[in-house]
Amino acid sequence: MEQTLRKDTTIGSKIFTIVNNTLLILIALACLLPFVNVIASSFASTQEVVSKKFILFPTTFSLDAYRYILSTPTIFKGLGVSIGTTLVGTFVSMALTAFMAYGLSRKYLAGRNAINFIVVFSMLFSGGMIPTFLIVKSVGLIDSYWSMILPVAINAFNLIIMRNFFQALPESLEESAKIDGCNDFGVFFKIMLPLALPSIATISLFYAVTYWNTYMNAILYLNDSTKWPIQVLLRQIVIVSSGMQAEGSSVDVIPPAQTIKMAVIVVATVPMLIAYPFVQKHFTKGALLGAVKG
Repeated sequence: MEQTLRKDTTIGSKIFTIVNNTLLILIALACLLPFVNVIASSFASTQEVVSKKFILFPTTFSLDAYRYILSTPTIFKGLGVSIGTTLVGTFVSMALTAFMAYGLSRKYLAGRNAINFIVVFSMLFSGGMIPTFLIVKSVGLIDSYWSMILPVAINAFNLIIMRNFFQALPESLEESAKIDGCNDFGVFFKIMLPLALPSIATISLFYAVTYWNTYMNAILYLNDSTKWPIQVLLRQIVIVSSGMQAEGSSVDVIPPAQTIKMAVIVVATVPMLIAYPFVQKHFTKGALLGAVKG
């Protein structure tokens, strides 16, 4: 009887593994194939893109779309703006988030519960687009790159994850460091930050993706088209390529230009794909470490 039970369990496990792997492969293909289609379409000829609805491998290989994109300095300027905003914004956001998260994780901080309540409250309710615009305008950030950074410098969700991570660390570490002569800054920089590297890597990726995909803030706060990031330029190319007139467009695209749209999507996505493998090993660990304790 025990042998029969073991055999049934083994067969059931095998069936579950097969079904599970099949579903995961299908989900992976559903996520991967559209991106493969975009890459293939960017290397295909315009006629092939128009005639075929879905392309996995172009029959006519062409670099015309990339030659066009790289022939104008507009794309390079947009990429430079996006890269600079992402690097500076991620650093500023991580610095502010880490400092605030560490402070809120200390039980002896005065007004800690009230500040935590305000942080959680901001996740549910916000001031809205118009009040935020008026504040940005009143402090003189219109047409400034800082308008894409400071209004979203601290994300409440990321802050809570990092705060919970610091709370999970033993208090004896801080006590031992202070016995050895460390002040609060010494404890933070020499003890807490090195232990928080997985969480920092994960949250940095969250912030980097947010800044790289900055679109709405650029539309609202940047009137100078020369300061637009790559995502806004992508919008302009899509509009013009669709045969419509884009007001204030700094990109001259001759429609139809379906391959150019696909090529710009690839150019705008590749930097994040390059950066992701460097933090992938910390991604799951860093997210879960801050999500255990409430």
